[in-house]
Amino acid sequence: MDETDVEQVTLALLDAATDKDPEVQEQVRKSVLTLGKQQPDRVLAMCQDYLLKHPKLAVSHRVVILQTIELIVGCRIEEISSARIKSLISLASDEMTRSKEVVPDWQQAASNILVAVGNKYINDIMEEILTKFQPGLLPHFFVVQTLANLSDSNVYGMVPFLNAILGTMLPMLSMAKQDNMNVHNGE
Repeated sequence: MDETDVEQVTLALLDAATDKDPEVQEQVRKSVLTLGKQQPDRVLAMCQDYLLKHPKLAVSHRVVILQTIELIVGCRIEEISSARIKSLISLASDEMTRSKEVVPDWQQAASNILVAVGNKYINDIMEEILTKFQPGLLPHFFVVQTLANLSDSNVYGMVPFLNAILGTMLPMLSMAKQDNMNVHNGE
């Protein structure tokens, strides 16, 4: 399959991800993953461009594409260019925090990309996450969730960031009034 064939098939599959049938969505994920294993940078670029060009996509459609990105990153991270990784970090971070409301499927899919990338590129992930984790401003629920999941998946990589995280988080614990934040703060 040459590059234009891969592009055409990938685009057709991304369009097909709008289907409401979970089996069709799963098949789309598997098919794009197969293409992504062959040409990870190209397929990831297409997924990213698709999301950026279609900002009003239904949440379920965005979730399928984000989950597919996570799968490709998870199995081909060594073959993905550093520039693509950095742009995926930015995309996932923006997707995760675009809505101030918690939209679990969408935001979890974006968070999972950050965690998958964070196993190898923890410094780049933390540089992005810490911009959304400022003293005196209650962070988005999924920023905290992502930090927790990164700490679980890359323990040693997160150690250098503990002072910054705890120094920011501890003074804000009393600000956490939302139920979904209180659960994580133990209140």
